[in-house]
Amino acid sequence: MAISRRTFLAGAAVSAASGWAAPSFSQGFNTAVFFAGNTVDNGVTYQATNFAKIDPRWKRQIVPYDSIEPQGTIVVDTTNHHLYVIFENKTALRYGVGVGKEGFKWYGRARVDRKAIWPTWTPPPEMLLRRPELPRFVEGGAGNPLGPRALYLYRDASDLGYRIHGTVEPWSIGHDVSSGCIRMFNEDIIDLYQRCPKGTKVLVLRHLGSKDA
Repeated sequence: MAISRRTFLAGAAVSAASGWAAPSFSQGFNTAVFFAGNTVDNGVTYQATNFAKIDPRWKRQIVPYDSIEPQGTIVVDTTNHHLYVIFENKTALRYGVGVGKEGFKWYGRARVDRKAIWPTWTPPPEMLLRRPELPRFVEGGAGNPLGPRALYLYRDASDLGYRIHGTVEPWSIGHDVSSGCIRMFNEDIIDLYQRCPKGTKVLVLRHLGSKDA
């Protein structure tokens, strides 16, 4: 099953309407260069990321990282748009991410208490108040703005409403673009999903220069 232009544009429209719009680009910006053919995951065909067009700093890589957090913890550096999974010997696996835009940033500790493959999307009430034209429910699939995986963040058994998820807009990685959620390349969220079981601890660092930093 190939992804049609209509399916892709529909997903992008939902993404933009939900507050997950891509950064502003020139009128001639060509988003097609960020895709490299189709790939299949769990029966869903979606567009693969063209990593040849991605800035190297946003690519998944092992890096030196000194942290007091336990091995396996997810640490999100919202200032530098990186997500780390703590490894041993002062190293970490680093991913590029998109984070909350101004007014939607959040910080603190959480835990992954739920995981989903090709998740559905239900806009929260607060988002519907801002954008009442949004759909009330979007099925999982190639056009869903959450992408192929989602990790749901909880604190004290309560859903915080924030997720770590994929994206239909790979060009948005490295920017402040979301309504508070952490977005990743689809290939990277699939990788992270496999590495992080339920119960994984998450620390989102304060955005330097923010009013409450």
